Amino acid sequence: MLYKFKSKTTGDVIMLQPNGQRVLEIIGKDAAGAKGIVLPEQMSAAVDALEAAIAKEESEQKAAVADALARGEPAPRFEAISLRQRALPFIEMLRRCEKAGTEIVWGV
Repeated sequence: MLYKFKSKTTGDVIMLQPNGQRVLEIIGKDAAGAKGIVLPEQMSAAVDALEAAIAKEESEQKAAVADALARGEPAPRFEAISLRQRALPFIEMLRRCEKAGTEIVWGV
């Protein structure tokens, strides 16, 4: 399944199911729901939540690498595409839609 996020202000943002669900969970939306909406007044908090999750992931990865190197072990491997890379198009969509006062919908 794909998540297709749509708005009247921007082009569509499409994510595979696991990535779309993760982003929705981070911003506090029901990821199990097949459709939903992000209202303009919710977008600032959604951007903040995504940026906090990105910072946390990057911090945890740096700590894991430093810990492995301190023990003389090889650095751990992480997903090839980070949350930052996956979420950036959606964050930009949120910012543009908030500025324009338009909602974002999916599954409609």
